[in-house]
Amino acid sequence: MKKDIKEENLMEKIVSLSKRRGFVFQGSEIYGGLGGTWDWGHYGVALKNNIKQNWWKKFVDNRKDIYGVDAAILMRQEVWKNAGHVDNFTDPMVECKKCHKRFRTDQIKDKEKCPECGGELGESKLFNMMFETFVGASDESSAISYLRPETAQGMFVNFKNTVDAFHPKLPFGMAQIGKAFRNEITPRDFLFRQREFEQMEIEYFVREKDWKKYFEYWKDEMIEWMEEVGINMGKIHELEVSEEDRAHYSKRTVDFEFDYPFGRKELFGLAYRTNFDLTNHGLDYIDEENNDSSGGKKIVPHVIEPTFGVDRAVLAILLSAYKEEGEGEDKRVFLKLSPNVAPVICAISPLLKNKPELVEYANTKVYAPLKAEFGRVVWDDNGNIGKRYRRQDEVGTPWCVVIDFETLENDTVTIRDRDTGRQERVEISALKDYFKEKIQ
Repeated sequence: MKKDIKEENLMEKIVSLSKRRGFVFQGSEIYGGLGGTWDWGHYGVALKNNIKQNWWKKFVDNRKDIYGVDAAILMRQEVWKNAGHVDNFTDPMVECKKCHKRFRTDQIKDKEKCPECGGELGESKLFNMMFETFVGASDESSAISYLRPETAQGMFVNFKNTVDAFHPKLPFGMAQIGKAFRNEITPRDFLFRQREFEQMEIEYFVREKDWKKYFEYWKDEMIEWMEEVGINMGKIHELEVSEEDRAHYSKRTVDFEFDYPFGRKELFGLAYRTNFDLTNHGLDYIDEENNDSSGGKKIVPHVIEPTFGVDRAVLAILLSAYKEEGEGEDKRVFLKLSPNVAPVICAISPLLKNKPELVEYANTKVYAPLKAEFGRVVWDDNGNIGKRYRRQDEVGTPWCVVIDFETLENDTVTIRDRDTGRQERVEISALKDYFKEKIQ
């Protein structure tokens, strides 16, 4: 029997499972941890990479109008000045006069009293969240650079390079997956708010008259992708962001919010950045469809920006996939992950690891061919078969393949389904096609 999991306990369960099963660890944990940083374990890396590969396949590989880029994290300070981030990339901050801890002003209820020690709070000030650093040996102002707080500017500054290299026709886009950094005042809620995180972003360039059409188009595309990777759409809500809450470059923003255990918060965003960035960087485009006597009209394209956080995607998928069944010793915890993002497609197990004939057969006839075909295949012979099932359930493995003595007689194996627990016998020669069909 499936149980309703109390929301206040769900985050604790996800954090515990993530560490226990090698998904996510606290950054610098052996030295007490560093707030807002998380390290990815073996299965966490696999899950994250599967999400990114799925995203890249849908939005780049399967399209003709999107061009990939991987820009440097460090850029000249002029990029951030002209993009408006030096002056505008800020959060309101307040400091306690007694304990000197700092908080985001918009996240505390009592604006006069410190939520930690009860001391008096000082005046609210704007705090720039960009990490500042210096390029080279000099510490002069001319050597200042920043760890990028978003991946978007790396695409804007490569707009001309992409146009010159590929001569794309409007509308077209650029896509990038990469790290971003924000010096959050109060990082919190596991993977939700971090100081170092990863983004998947698209800058889609359109004619101004077409922005509304493509804004709606990309909204639908984002929803479709969320469904594909297994996010619970019943917990997704669209928020039309008000003018006072929008970023300085945006004329319209829709946030896709998710019902986290700690409240309804932003998951992904869709922004209409107008021609703000290209104008500020002094970039334009020769639109051949608007011909004049010189062969084309010079315009500054407008931009639709779908933004996906990798880390928040992982968190939303884990929260959507976490399930419990049964009570007491019979309790089963499993991640109902979509096969296209699960870290492991199938686990291969000889029924008894002390029987060389089973182990040899399982290794050469089943594990090796499936590993070569799919990559995401593991060998598991630790403990009894029930414990192996439970272990694979917790990491979200959709199928377990067991090689038993009947296998030696008729070349069939038992495949156990994670979600239903049902088992079926399948011929070894049909295994590759069986899993390909299931994954699709």
